[in-house]
Amino acid sequence: MYRLRAPITLTIDAPAAVSLTLREEDTGTGFRDMRFAKTGETVFRHYAEVPDAEASVEDFERLRIENGIAVSGADYALQDAFPHDVLMDFNGGLSFKKGCYVGQEVVSRMHHRGTARRRVVIVRAEAGLPETGTPITINGRPIGTLGSVLGNSGLAIVRIDKAGEAMAKGEPILAGDIAVTLSLPAWSGLSFPTVSEEASG
Repeated sequence: MYRLRAPITLTIDAPAAVSLTLREEDTGTGFRDMRFAKTGETVFRHYAEVPDAEASVEDFERLRIENGIAVSGADYALQDAFPHDVLMDFNGGLSFKKGCYVGQEVVSRMHHRGTARRRVVIVRAEAGLPETGTPITINGRPIGTLGSVLGNSGLAIVRIDKAGEAMAKGEPILAGDIAVTLSLPAWSGLSFPTVSEEASG
């Protein structure tokens, strides 16, 4: 990203093939995908093809959605999300001990004041979900946007305070015109705030 007072040339290599394996131990050719470290799944990335691969891209997408692992592009635009929105404060994607980095002040403030209200949720419906980008609404008011979709399941980044309030009141939550249920990834330890919690906080 930066070149400061150093006689170097930055180049981008041609993209390598990326394969994923779900194994208890690595064979020595991969890097553990630490986004899954707290989910109970062990995923390794290999920057080459793995000849004995048995799972498909769809299998990985299903695993990712079931565990609430968001990715840029499908679930959020890099410039539109704080690290807390995509659970980086829980999956090891943030350090609150290292030196300065771009946006550190805002991220640290959100963490220590507990002001993060947008979070990744797992979205489920009885019918197939609409396409990525569909608003998640309560009484016609948007609380987030649908991201990755695979059949009846998907991910979204939503205002969990608004979702918690709607759940407590029994108000329907919709993706487009389809009724959905929302859940926070179990590994995060998060819960939807209640009205009383919001009032006291």
